[in-house]
Amino acid sequence: MRTIVGFFAAFITLLALWLALVGNLDPQEIAAGSIVAVAVAVIARGAPFTGRSLRFLHPRRLVTALVYIPYLLWSIVESNVDVALRVIDPSLPIRPGIVRVRTRLKNPVARLVLANSITLTPGTLTVDLCEDELCIHWVDVQARNIDEATKKIVTGFERFLEVIFE
Repeated sequence: MRTIVGFFAAFITLLALWLALVGNLDPQEIAAGSIVAVAVAVIARGAPFTGRSLRFLHPRRLVTALVYIPYLLWSIVESNVDVALRVIDPSLPIRPGIVRVRTRLKNPVARLVLANSITLTPGTLTVDLCEDELCIHWVDVQARNIDEATKKIVTGFERFLEVIFE
């Protein structure tokens, strides 16, 4: 039963994505999208919509993910402005270095999203991810202590990712 529900959920999602990308409801596009959606849903056996992965459809997780996107975008803009100001004004400090930070995230996908979110914000680059620690190259190291660096770099992202992925 789960496989059938997963198949139809995958089919509907893929068809909706197809139609959104095509941008019209022409019968030929609906037919082509249906064929592709069925083929992909059969090959994937309904895979992201079966078993444990259905828990990601919980409304709390979805709302948190929708709130996380603007938060991430704001962090990127804020970091862009900070790095641009450092480039324009040579009197602003640049103290590059690599710091270690810890994460409470247990899910490997959540850790990956955290590492990518950190890397997307200018001025920080995830160099290594090992167990519960990340090595971050930071353009302006503001804290060498692992706990302080974690507060400055990780905590903002982590509070959203805990809800979405755990």
